[in-house]
Amino acid sequence: MLRIGLVGLGFMGRTHLENYVRLEAEGVAIKVVALCDIDPVKLEGNTVAGNIATGDSAIDFNLYAKYTSVSEMIEKEQLDYVDLALPTYLHRDITIECLNKGLHVLCEKPMASNPQECAEMIDAAQANGKQLMIGQCLRFWPAYVYLKEAVEKGTYGDVTSGYFYRGGATPTWGPWLIDKEKSGGALLDMHVHDIDMVNWLFGKPESVSCLARNVVPGSGYDVVSTNYLYGDGKVINAQADWTLEGDYGFDMQYRVNFEKANIIFGASGLKVNPNDAPGFNPELSPEMGYYLELKYFIETLLAGEAVTTATPASTRETIEIAVAEMASADKQGAWVELK
Repeated sequence: MLRIGLVGLGFMGRTHLENYVRLEAEGVAIKVVALCDIDPVKLEGNTVAGNIATGDSAIDFNLYAKYTSVSEMIEKEQLDYVDLALPTYLHRDITIECLNKGLHVLCEKPMASNPQECAEMIDAAQANGKQLMIGQCLRFWPAYVYLKEAVEKGTYGDVTSGYFYRGGATPTWGPWLIDKEKSGGALLDMHVHDIDMVNWLFGKPESVSCLARNVVPGSGYDVVSTNYLYGDGKVINAQADWTLEGDYGFDMQYRVNFEKANIIFGASGLKVNPNDAPGFNPELSPEMGYYLELKYFIETLLAGEAVTTATPASTRETIEIAVAEMASADKQGAWVELK
């Protein structure tokens, strides 16, 4: 039985809790024993909706021990791992504190504000012999897993080009999100999903060229478009925009072209268009990546194994790419090399 402490009860923390409740009901050997948030109101179940519907199950918050201090929670409770759904600027320090306490850690994306902070988190996990995984949920999202398998297996030949996108309104569920120093803006908080996909699918690019602009004062880069250079010549671009107000809602999509087909994902679902045959819609799991990533981490811990799908070394690379994109945007799109 894994005993879990959940830290942070905003949009994502509430989403994680709903999935833990579901997993417990399904008979998975876990128990959420404690909740922690600096805001006592959230400890009573009041939170703000995010940019994507994740469900809204009824949860009895009286079932859990409640804390407003992480240090107090991990000192008083017998836990096996903590789930950190916290603002980005807190990731390094609280992750290291929990690892040093002998706890496994699932930390929300992005891993940290810069590669050095990521390295310190990795060092702490290794020093304490504990598992650390970052919640880059697209690595578990069925439509992206399908794409990953097509790339790795060469099902339709080599990739020739790819485009990744996500966009929506400026987030309102946490004021820290529009504070550049705390969140890194849309580039680090939203666009990082697609940076991670580019890294996961194709590896670290040789260099990046990023055009971006700031719209909301003080929020960092809100609108982003990045080109990624690879030695084999494939053309890869990713874009993000969190200034799409009104009735736009939220959208995420990709279009990847192979030598023998193209694979398209968007609001209407996933479609594969072979060059020499009719297009088709692959059958995918209906589950969201949030559920699947938590299930994977739990199963990995219960089996006494090491994380392999979203290793901290790999997600650190994603932050290296993000920082290079920021440097390029600061120079109006100049190419920035990655080591």
